[in-house]
Order: sequence, then C-alpha cells, then structure tokens
Amino acid sequence: MTITVMRRAPRNHAPQKLKKLSLRKYSARVGFLLILPWILGFALLKAFPILAALWYSFTNFHMLQPDQIQFIGLQNYLAFFNDPRAINSLIRSLNYFITTVPIEMIAALLLAAVFASERLRAKRILRTLFFMPSIIPAVAISIIVSGLLNRDSGWINELILKPLNLQNSLGRNAFPIVLALWTIGPGFLIMLSAMLNVPREIYEAARVDGAGPLATFVLITLPMISPAVFFSLVINMISSFGGVALLDRGLPYSRSLSPMETYISNQLFSGSYNLGYASALAWVMFIVVMLITLVLFFSTRFWVHFPEEDDNEEI
Repeated sequence: MTITVMRRAPRNHAPQKLKKLSLRKYSARVGFLLILPWILGFALLKAFPILAALWYSFTNFHMLQPDQIQFIGLQNYLAFFNDPRAINSLIRSLNYFITTVPIEMIAALLLAAVFASERLRAKRILRTLFFMPSIIPAVAISIIVSGLLNRDSGWINELILKPLNLQNSLGRNAFPIVLALWTIGPGFLIMLSAMLNVPREIYEAARVDGAGPLATFVLITLPMISPAVFFSLVINMISSFGGVALLDRGLPYSRSLSPMETYISNQLFSGSYNLGYASALAWVMFIVVMLITLVLFFSTRFWVHFPEEDDNEEI
C-alpha cells in the first residue's frame, strides 16, 4: 500500500511586500507634497535671502548704485569694530536680552504652575485668555503698549508710575518689561504641557515623604520640566534679538526694541542704503546669537534632565 503525501506549495508573500512598499512610497509622496509649500517658502523667503546677505556682506553694495558693486573681502566686518554706534547697539541688544528673557521665563513658569493646580476652575477659558495676546501682531502690540505707557494719557503711567515718581527712572525700561509680559503665551503653554505630563505617582511619593509644595516644585517639578524650560529659553533668547518670530512674536521692524536691529534698518533705509555693511551687521548679530545658543546647549549637561538618557544608561 502506497501513501502519497501532498505538500502545500509555499505561499508567495511577494504581493504583500509589494503592497507595503507601494503604500510606503505613496505615503512618502503625499507627505512630500504636503510639506512642499513650506519647503518652497523656506527656500525662497528664508534660505535664499540669508545666503544672499552672506554674499553682500563681502561687497560694497549700495542699493542706489547696484552697478558699482565690488568685492571688498572682510572690510565690512572690520568696519563694525571701528563703529562705536554698532558696538553700542549690540550691547543694548544684549542688555535687552538679559532684562526681558528672565522676566518672561519666570512669569511663564509661575503662571504654568498655577494652571497645573487641580484646584483651579475654568482652566480652558483662562488659558485661552492668557494666550490670546501672544497671537496679536507685533506692530499692534507695540502700539498698545506705547499707549499704555504714554506720558500724557497712558493708564499705567497715570496710575502706577506717576504716583510712585517712577516716570523718569522706570519709564524707559517699562516698555520692554510690559512687552515681555504681554507675550508669555507660547512659553506658558510649553511649560504647562510639560508640568501636566509629570507622573502623578512622583508627587504622591513626595507627599508621603513629607515634602511641601515649595520643595516639590523645586526638587521635582523643575527638574522634570527642565527640557521644556530650556526650549522656551532658547526660543525667547532668539526672539529677543528680533531674529525669529513664534506666532508673530517678532518685534516691529520700524520701531524695534532691539537696538541692533534698528541700527541695521537705519543702515538700509535712512540715507546710506549700504546693503553690504547692513548684511555684515546682520551676520555679526547672527554669530552672537549662535554663540549664546551654543553656550546654552553646553550648559544643559549641568541643569537639564533628559529622561531618555537615564533609560539608555539603565539598559
């Protein structure tokens, strides 16, 4: 008696693999088409002007005499060190950064801590109200703040500064402070979302150990949200120099609070029309911002807590 064993032919998985590959290609193409407008906008409106400014910084290009452009090497950059107004404007920009960014960071952090509390009611409405000023165009914010601090009709000047005799000593510094407090919305939301993602079990363990609210905030909340604090710090730093706009937080072009930016615009549009020197000043400002950013990134190893790094060390 013969027994015949029938073997099944191996299944062909090639069509399924082809379907997966074709689906990935389709998804990649659709994704590329979706981000194509942003890529074109970045290339035409950001990357090309930046590279063009780098080229113009090595020339003596005047906008009224474009046919007489000549390559002059590093003369524009050397002229910066011999220009006391440019150096003073850069120092004032650094002073503005040192003054406003800590105020904005502390205000956003404290406001986020209040909103992270479970006792607060109507969080959604209040969160929207606190964030709404940040989406107002920067020119409108400048006009509003100027009106509030007006020496004749501003209610902040009339009700606070004048009774305390602070018009002369605080009047000039009040404008950047009010503007910094006006635009804490994005930083407030970033820190609030980080606080809400802190595991509740850590807070419960701290309460069992007898930690009070202040100790919990300093020893648990701040280390856990330090990456969000660092991100907000970098964004606020770049924004304070007028180089980046987050939800239209860039400073007004014609009446900028950044003296360096104002001096660059004066070189462009106030009689000299020296595009070559203005481009060199812009790149000097960019280099200063990059150096500060690198210093901040280097400092993260001392105060920023990254949970992913701890997980990798345990593995």
